Amino acid sequence: MTARHAVSDSPLGELTLVADDDALTGVYFRHHWRRPTAHALGEHVEPAADDLFRRTAEQLNEYLCGERTRFDLPIALVGDPLRRRIWDRLVGIGYGQTKTYGELAAELAGATTAYQVGQAVGRNPLSIIVPCHRVVGKDGALTGYAGGLKRKRFLLELEAPAPAVAGKLF
Repeated sequence: MTARHAVSDSPLGELTLVADDDALTGVYFRHHWRRPTAHALGEHVEPAADDLFRRTAEQLNEYLCGERTRFDLPIALVGDPLRRRIWDRLVGIGYGQTKTYGELAAELAGATTAYQVGQAVGRNPLSIIVPCHRVVGKDGALTGYAGGLKRKRFLLELEAPAPAVAGKLF
């Protein structure tokens, strides 16, 4: 395995992109709650010099400018089986949609709790790509986000459908 990372500018600020071989394994904000250690990040490379990082930066910028609704990147989610099941559910939340922690727990059945879902969502290594920002509190309230609530609000507003026009112009 060849871990490496690059730092890319975006409309949401600096993002650290992490990859292992041919798969993206992390997208972290500058003050992300749980960033990997320097050792886990691997060698620093320039985003333009690495095809995967170049494509990732392009797709993230397209998404953040409202020009893209899904990502087409090879990813690898590394975590225990429950976390991977939860992260897989996050990928299934469509653009412009939200789910609550409780709804995700119910979908997983078994003894999975909303708290466990919250713990896994908070440790999602692929912010934005695996859309943990689409998970909200029971009453629809914005809850914690590893990149900060301001960024979560921006992402949800970016994906919000345009309001219906109240009247016709003609």
